[in-house]
Amino acid sequence: MPDDPTATPDAAMLFAAGFGTRMGALTADRPKPLIPVGGRALLDHALALVDGAGITTRVVNAHYRADQIADHLAGTNAALSVEDPDILDTGGGLRAALPLLGPGPVFTLNTDAVWTGPNPLIALRKAWDPARMDALLLLVPADRAFGHTGAGDFALAPDGRIDRGGDLVYTGAQIVDPAGLGTIRQTAFSLNRLWDRIAADGRLFGLVHSGGWCDVGHPEGIAEAEDMLIHPPAPLP
Repeated sequence: MPDDPTATPDAAMLFAAGFGTRMGALTADRPKPLIPVGGRALLDHALALVDGAGITTRVVNAHYRADQIADHLAGTNAALSVEDPDILDTGGGLRAALPLLGPGPVFTLNTDAVWTGPNPLIALRKAWDPARMDALLLLVPADRAFGHTGAGDFALAPDGRIDRGGDLVYTGAQIVDPAGLGTIRQTAFSLNRLWDRIAADGRLFGLVHSGGWCDVGHPEGIAEAEDMLIHPPAPLP
């Protein structure tokens, strides 16, 4: 790995602290990341992507039923960042985990989705350009965002920059430079706060995932994700 930590990110933050309220009874006795999809816990799907990308440092945050997340990770090389007594949201959670992640930009990955096609973290690494970017978000067209409801999140410009609005959905995978988190006063806050600042500087970029992606944020998403894993969509050109 180069001496400059901004050159090739080698740490991943996996978000696993949420309450999973949209899952209803399925999360009454377990956290959402431990719900099985295709015979494997959602968290393990995410960890497999990290393993496949060869990322050395991985941190999982936890709040709701954190003891179960800790037990699940026992014996692995993933560190745990427990948010207690309050949940910190994505921005606050990432900031709290920085001592475990180390310096420089990091991958972040939501644990409530499954993927087909190229490893999203490898694709992000190949496209990452720290000279131009402070964040690179992986996106999918809204009509290929399986399990997702609602409109898109971003529009992609020809030069790769992204703006709010448009028909591209954020997948929960990115590379981001967390340096700007230190200027946000709130303890619990969304990464949207950081993205808005990065966008204002013209350094918020996007990349379209060529394979399949399914949001497993609600019970119906489980069957949809399992079907996608068996019958992956044709790759984008």
